[in-house]
Amino acid sequence: MAYKREMTVVLVTIVIISLLSLLPPLLIGDLIDNAIPNENLGRVTLLGIGMVLVPLLNGGLGVLQRWASATIGEGIIFDLRCQLFGHLQRMSLGFFTATRTGELMSRLNNDVVGAQQAVTGTFVTLASNLVSVSATLIIMLFLEWRLTLLALVILPLFIGISRRVGRMLRTVRRRQLEQNAEMNALMQETLGVSGALLVKLFGRTKDEDHRFEQRAGSVRDLGIRQATIGRWFFMALGVMSALGTAVVFWIGAFLVINGDITIGVIVTMSFYLNNLYGPLSGLTNARVEFATSLVSFERVFEVLDLEHDIVEAEDAVVLGDVAGSVYFDHVWFSYAGHQGLQAVRRYGWSGVTDGDDGASAEQPVTWALQDVSFEVNPGEMVALVGPSGAGKTTSTYLLPRLYDTDRGAVRVDGHDVRSIALESLADSIGVVTQETYLFHDTIAANLRYARPDATDEDLRKAAATANIAEMIEGLPDGYDTVVGERGYRLSGGEKQRIAIARVILKDPGILILDEATSHLDAHAEALIQEALERVLEGRTALVIAHRLSTILAADRILVLAEGRLVESGSHRELVEVNGLYSSLYRTQFATEGNIGVEA
Repeated sequence: MAYKREMTVVLVTIVIISLLSLLPPLLIGDLIDNAIPNENLGRVTLLGIGMVLVPLLNGGLGVLQRWASATIGEGIIFDLRCQLFGHLQRMSLGFFTATRTGELMSRLNNDVVGAQQAVTGTFVTLASNLVSVSATLIIMLFLEWRLTLLALVILPLFIGISRRVGRMLRTVRRRQLEQNAEMNALMQETLGVSGALLVKLFGRTKDEDHRFEQRAGSVRDLGIRQATIGRWFFMALGVMSALGTAVVFWIGAFLVINGDITIGVIVTMSFYLNNLYGPLSGLTNARVEFATSLVSFERVFEVLDLEHDIVEAEDAVVLGDVAGSVYFDHVWFSYAGHQGLQAVRRYGWSGVTDGDDGASAEQPVTWALQDVSFEVNPGEMVALVGPSGAGKTTSTYLLPRLYDTDRGAVRVDGHDVRSIALESLADSIGVVTQETYLFHDTIAANLRYARPDATDEDLRKAAATANIAEMIEGLPDGYDTVVGERGYRLSGGEKQRIAIARVILKDPGILILDEATSHLDAHAEALIQEALERVLEGRTALVIAHRLSTILAADRILVLAEGRLVESGSHRELVEVNGLYSSLYRTQFATEGNIGVEA
């Protein structure tokens, strides 16, 4: 069991501290009934020393207990965060396209901390108060059982109040966490470089201020409601405690007047009443806190309970030297069913629940790919062409298993990609996307993301091949230049060439290229095209073509429309067929240099 030693320390110190805290009332009672009436100064001195030693010992034990509970608490935060992060890292791309980053950050931060507080704060309070109440009751029963029973008359009131308040606060707490997640999502979207740029370009600063005020206002209102409910709760507990104390004092005074008990007993009992009602209030409050903390636990385990839809086979194949053959075997794929965090909201929610497919079963499936079959031979370059929404990008997502097919199979070197070890598949395929992503780090660190053990010489060679070495070496800090968030300190062409250099370092057998030269200037485009020619040499390539030059360089062209493969062949063959490709060629490509069919 994790943290067994620390948990033992917490429990032992709770018992000792609780027992030591019961001594002062006994010492005071003895002082009143024995030491003072008998004029025993030695006994008075010993009792005084005892009164000082008790808080000293309690203080030292409290420090030890705090160390142990903090170790457990911070350890739990660490464990849960690592579990959550690792679990989320293995979710498919579909999960992230359906989930806002701010919501995930809220689960990793607010919810994990809330769960930790339930274990360390609430648990320690619960255990401490339970021991204190039990020990106090035993001593009170020995001192005066009649007054003790009177003190317990109000116990049902404590329980009734805690149940009602616990339900109210749990509802408020869940809404708080949800509204915090909404606020975090808005901050993440608008305070990132891309979001901030969009807001400024469209002049929507005031609108975003208003949106944030609304969400922050919801968080504020829920915080006020929680605080108000909590204050009413503690007021009710205080009234109950005062009522119980008044009854005990009234009956106790009557017994003292009748000579049934001594003044020392009633004074001692008054101290123990505080020791009883204080922990009783704490137990009641702990129940309420535990109920609200359970919301955080639920939200953490909602995510951990999400099943991974991209799972490595038990007998997964590890690819050796990749020949590079690719085969799409009657592939069908739909984005339907890929859900984000909304799919896990099960507790107290209407709508999506486990096993509930909603209306999806009654609605026709929208297929992104329909019965697509084609083969790419080792070392061959195949261009994917088609109108927007034809399924080009979807096809490139299925090869590295960013998604899995619904029907049919995608094969690499004869192996179904679902049977290949995920790390081995990732090592075999290199991807250069149209929108290059760079970390807020140095150029060298971004390059080494492909191969952490790459030497400085390896970086220089890869950069030279990608036509970016001269630019990098001309910077004041060279390869140690920080590129900024998402690489925004670099131009589009520079980012793209760094992405190409990164793939060169990876040295994969299969390349997937989503050309990003259509919006670049002629010089940047020429540099990238030259770099791509070097990278493609001897490798299998699947290229989403945006330029005619790429299409003409391809060994074969695949034409997709509405998720179907409608044409396949060389540029000349497809133009002569006078089908979809011929139409696309005339409208999109023919203006590039006025290249005709003969090209």
